[in-house]
Amino acid sequence: MREALFWERAGDDLDVRCTLCFHKCLVKPGKAGFCGVRVNREGTLCTLVDDNVASLALDPVEKKPLFHFLPGTATLSLGTLGCNFACKFCQNSQISRLPADTGRFRKGTAVDARSLVELALRKGVPSISCTYNEPTVFYELVRDIGERAAEAGLRVVLVTNGSMAREPLLKLKGLVHAANVDLKSFSPDFYRNVCSGSLTSVLDNLVTMKEMGIWLEVTTLVIPGLNDSDRELGQIAAFIRNNLGSDTPWHVSAFFPCYQMLDRPRTDPATIHRACETGRAAGLEYVYGGNVANRRDEFTFCPRCHALCVQRVGFAVLSSCDGTCPSCGAPLAGVWR
Repeated sequence: MREALFWERAGDDLDVRCTLCFHKCLVKPGKAGFCGVRVNREGTLCTLVDDNVASLALDPVEKKPLFHFLPGTATLSLGTLGCNFACKFCQNSQISRLPADTGRFRKGTAVDARSLVELALRKGVPSISCTYNEPTVFYELVRDIGERAAEAGLRVVLVTNGSMAREPLLKLKGLVHAANVDLKSFSPDFYRNVCSGSLTSVLDNLVTMKEMGIWLEVTTLVIPGLNDSDRELGQIAAFIRNNLGSDTPWHVSAFFPCYQMLDRPRTDPATIHRACETGRAAGLEYVYGGNVANRRDEFTFCPRCHALCVQRVGFAVLSSCDGTCPSCGAPLAGVWR
């Protein structure tokens, strides 16, 4: 068990305070923080997830989803147990919420950053993605992967809820190259009551990541009756345009019932198309629909001449380009090689 990064002593006893994310958990001896995987061992905060993963696979980078970062390539993807959110609609609750919900920790596959980088090189993939659960809670492994990957010429991706504290986020500059950030809602109440999260921390971190030079794509899971109004979708689109740039891709994905939210219907495909149109009307150049059968909403079109540049079906790229429009030659936003 390894000592965690970003914590401090709290008072004169053995209590500690974790400073890795917005929760700033006060952790008593023998107890864990909100995430379930950062624990107080006799006055030292330790991480349970720096050396073993719950999931390890080769995925298309489009599955993250990233449509403008090394499109058509595979990425070595890994995740551990634990999360610093508790979204009632979590689609990976079997790993993200297991420690906090049950108090049990399940051993996974033993790893270290060096072996993961070597595996990525053997498989011939250009990137490693920290995904499936929230990378914040396995920060130590993320940092180690970033340092090893930089030496090997590999890129690192985060698929994240965007709620890391500012100091640890800034220390990843140069170690993380792309991120897909969930912007789950534009309502502080939604974040607090449905996710046990913080909208403010996510918005602040999106801006910080942009300033750090990380390639950003944003995802919103559209849930019927909760965050699917034209007003809220328009607010999200306007924030992206005004603060991250009109060339920042926005993925709007369909919800399906899971975990503690089994009483909601699946998102209608027409709602996803409407959300895409809302984003485009707000001035976003790249808006994509996910988890629905409307394939045209997965295509990339040139923002200048509207020619088809990238054609996708699900996570498969059927036709692509070199980062410039094949019709008019305009550059497309993103990292294409």
